Amino acid sequence: MNRIYLDWNATAPLRDEARDAITSSLDVIGNPSSVHFEGRQVKRLIEKARMQLSDAFGCDPNGIIWTSGATESASLMMYDKKLSCAEIEHDCVKSHGISNLSLNDHGIVKPANNFVLQGANSETGICQGDNIRGAVLSDQVQTFGKLPISFNWLGVQSAILSAHKIGGPKGIGALVLSDGVDVCSNIKGGGQEQGRRSGTENLFGIVGFGAASEAAIKDLSDGVWENVLELRNKMEMRIADIASDAIFIGKDVARLPNTSNFVVPGWKGETQVMNMDLAGFAISAGSACSSGKVKSSQTLMAMGYDDITASSAIRVSLGPKTTEKEIMSFVYAWSKAYKKFAAKAA
Repeated sequence: MNRIYLDWNATAPLRDEARDAITSSLDVIGNPSSVHFEGRQVKRLIEKARMQLSDAFGCDPNGIIWTSGATESASLMMYDKKLSCAEIEHDCVKSHGISNLSLNDHGIVKPANNFVLQGANSETGICQGDNIRGAVLSDQVQTFGKLPISFNWLGVQSAILSAHKIGGPKGIGALVLSDGVDVCSNIKGGGQEQGRRSGTENLFGIVGFGAASEAAIKDLSDGVWENVLELRNKMEMRIADIASDAIFIGKDVARLPNTSNFVVPGWKGETQVMNMDLAGFAISAGSACSSGKVKSSQTLMAMGYDDITASSAIRVSLGPKTTEKEIMSFVYAWSKAYKKFAAKAA
């Protein structure tokens, strides 16, 4: 069976550019903290990647701290701080924040003092726009590479990024700081990353992240995501024609161009995911806890949807390599499963 991958918001396939960068660095020896030639050679590769990310994200290279991923980045910035957030944030943010920010039924958050706010939601794709201005921290994991953004005009103190969301390797991320903002390291040791995150740098991850950042921004400037948006909209129109009871979350507000979260009330999202998996399609449902059991979407619950609706959501997220043929194949497979559900529910 030829599998069709429609879960790009969970992770994106490794880009050729990132793979090539990683492969070419595998035989480079030396510790980047060493002063000899071999050490300096590794250090140059790390700093090249820092400049690639700086150019792609529109930030000061000195403000980039390499981390093991977005979860560590959030912890590094939020640890021991009392920052407000909304229930729609990723768990890596909510675990440190105080979930007291309100939002309307369109998923738009009302900011407050000392707050954290995501650029876009991974489940619904709903974008917060200028609401993030003034945030102490903004999760830009889903927006980076999909939307034309620049850290320097976001108006936030810091942002978190993750390489594998843009086709880089897993296990590498970054915390980006604005000028004058600093953090207290919670990993002590040799004082790497200007004393802000100790530990020998993950060379392979870093060079892969840098290459993926450069390639992702080229895709954006080439209009790739406009094509993805067109495919997403075609898919939603076909689904709406098939299922008049389908609800498309966030349809009336700004969303990521690749994300479709929709609900057929009463048809469990977990069931749909399993049906589609057996048919050869990778999609997701709601949010999954660490044990792997699918729960009702906390994001939809926070938006005011009831438990039945929130447990019936599925997310289809496209990428630059998704084709119209793949989307139409998904619509056909989903429609067959939907007709069986509708017949039983009648």
